[in-house]
Amino acid sequence: MSKTIPRIVITGVGAVTPIGNTAEDFWNGMMQARSGAGPITRFDAAEFDTRFACEVKNYEPTLHMTRKEVQRMDLFAQYAMSCAVMAVENAGIDFAACNQERAGVVFGSGIGGMWTYHHQQQNLYERNGVPDRISPLFIPMLISDIAAGHIAIRYGLKGPNYATVSACATSSHAIADAFMLMQRGMADVMLAGGSEAVVCPMGIGGFNSMKALSTRNDSPETASRPFDKDRDGFVMGEGGGVIVLETLEHALGRGANILAEIVGIGLTDDAYHITQPAPGGEGAVRSMRLALADAGLQPEDVDYVNAHGTSTHFNDKSESAAIRTVFGDWADKMLVSSTKSMTGHLLGAAGAIEAIATVLAIKNGIAPPTINQITPDPECTLDYVANAPRKHEIRAAISNTFGFGGHNATLCFKAFGG
Repeated sequence: MSKTIPRIVITGVGAVTPIGNTAEDFWNGMMQARSGAGPITRFDAAEFDTRFACEVKNYEPTLHMTRKEVQRMDLFAQYAMSCAVMAVENAGIDFAACNQERAGVVFGSGIGGMWTYHHQQQNLYERNGVPDRISPLFIPMLISDIAAGHIAIRYGLKGPNYATVSACATSSHAIADAFMLMQRGMADVMLAGGSEAVVCPMGIGGFNSMKALSTRNDSPETASRPFDKDRDGFVMGEGGGVIVLETLEHALGRGANILAEIVGIGLTDDAYHITQPAPGGEGAVRSMRLALADAGLQPEDVDYVNAHGTSTHFNDKSESAAIRTVFGDWADKMLVSSTKSMTGHLLGAAGAIEAIATVLAIKNGIAPPTINQITPDPECTLDYVANAPRKHEIRAAISNTFGFGGHNATLCFKAFGG
């Protein structure tokens, strides 16, 4: 006898972003169409081609962990823990009252503890290569999977636990994996998401060397301009996001507040180029179509797309083409926006905060804007919710994330209808 596949719902969200250090503040920042970009403060960027980023502001990790814990975590892991604590609080879930062997974590980071590597490498250089000042915590603070471990330890979660690493698709893959694990009956509750903290010399310098970052140093707040003709690269962001996924049975059993339902995923690869998308967004087309088929939805059931929308020439053009290929005439009736116009690109954390943006858009019936829409690109011809949020019933929505290596991930959410 075949098993009934459980429905999976979202019951909590937590976020630390360049436009707000809670999910509520993140949402309010989007509704205010606020840019998170400004001059880099984390290091002296005077000699760099790009001297601005979307940094997290006024972050206080000791709101969510002890000072000792903070000292033993890289910044990316601090963001992860803060997001997890806020998501759990938002969900109102008491793990002590749950079967902790059926609760787990899938949480990723595209790069991991880059600041830890930076500081420990400095220690090595200052000692002329003598390694006696390398911290015994160097490796545990560096590795990408440690955030998932910290979250599990905090709440005693003994179910599935691991990290995903797939560049900018990392945290969408984390959410997709959590969804599949729960559909297979391996958990009742999962925390999933991602975090990133790479506004550091090697992070900015590395992407500058690739010519991937905007160099609009005279106007940082207008630099992230997805789908705009004058875009000149993405803006680095930092932060993280966590969502709480539960089986519908588990959520109803404890009287949870359900924000939305996750109903489908699409995972593909371009197998084309390490950084450029396939022509016409071929891999993105397959990803979106798979997500719709998995959700049992038709194109005309979708009202909103949270686009990957990086503000780079190749991505924006190919993603726009891919959306039009998948949705046909309906593409002109949908709303499409890139919240990266406000947050910058959080790399491995992008999928998580954009999933949160999508869930809240469904819940509130408002599509977040794409700011800095000044000169429309004639090759990008969709309705990008230019410069201001827009009220609109959103029955179902998809969130796209695409990563270096050709990774494509699409998450499909819909309004919860009982």
